[in-house]
Amino acid sequence: MNEQSFESLLDQLCLQLTSEATNLIFPASKDFENRVRDVLQQLGGAFKIVVDYDPHPYAFPDISVGKFGIEVKFTAKDTWRSVANSVFETFRNQDVTHIYVVFGKMGGNPAVKWQRYEDAVIHVRTSHVPRFELEIDAKSSLFKQMKISYADFSVLPVEKKMHYIRQYARARLKDGERLWWLEEKPEQEHSLPIQVRLYMDLPAEEKRKLRAEASLLCPKIVGGSRVKNKYSDVALYLLTYHGVLASQARDLFSAGSVAMTSDSTRGGLYIQRALANLEADMIAAALKMEDALFVEYWGESVAPDQRIAKWLVLADKIATDWVPSQVLFLKQP
Repeated sequence: MNEQSFESLLDQLCLQLTSEATNLIFPASKDFENRVRDVLQQLGGAFKIVVDYDPHPYAFPDISVGKFGIEVKFTAKDTWRSVANSVFETFRNQDVTHIYVVFGKMGGNPAVKWQRYEDAVIHVRTSHVPRFELEIDAKSSLFKQMKISYADFSVLPVEKKMHYIRQYARARLKDGERLWWLEEKPEQEHSLPIQVRLYMDLPAEEKRKLRAEASLLCPKIVGGSRVKNKYSDVALYLLTYHGVLASQARDLFSAGSVAMTSDSTRGGLYIQRALANLEADMIAAALKMEDALFVEYWGESVAPDQRIAKWLVLADKIATDWVPSQVLFLKQP
């Protein structure tokens, strides 16, 4: 069977299932999926099609017929849009080279349509793992936006797939937004706590560690009082990477309680004094934090032993009332 024959078979299948859905709406997705199997086997008799009714529960696509596959989608709503499989396609049937979507829409005017999988995928939705989102009759596919064909994308190793996904996701960010997932691996080394914690309730040691990490990643904090949203990246980092809510992020650097840790004398530039108190912690953070964070927040990869020097360069460009490199990390080689 060639592609033209299989697509003609899909035309017949969708026509019959649309008629059935119009007269008797399928009650659930499993009923619809099994009916797709029934009709496919009936219509494919001339091609000796044999359909597996008991595939692996996570198999992708749902139905495999030689080199052809069908991913079945179903909704009781009046929409042609649905979340699809993981971008990693861990359980993909490698024998299948041509994948199609058969979509049963029971809301509004019930109908069933098919489309090539690569043409239907339009977006990546991120939950615990990035998943494709598809829409029948979409104007533009995700793979066209990423400038790579689905066939080429599907055979890439995970790290390279995530490179494309991150580029796509980053291009959609609005001003002040950050990606909450950074790793280019399906088994993330970092995991976000399921519960959100308040910064004010954390132990003092953890507060200090988080302030050091945030100070390093977000040199914008050294800017003058008129710098807009200079603490936004700090708040986003703590929330999206550590699950910590800091309702007053500026107090992490400008409050007397953090500026006068080693010297109770009032006065001076509190941000400078706060950072001076964190020098050792920032050095430790620079050596341990993963590179993906610096690519995300600084826009480039920087070797661990060069991160403090790079931070000083960035901070000097941002600060207006003082020069960080003249007063901070002076004992660095």
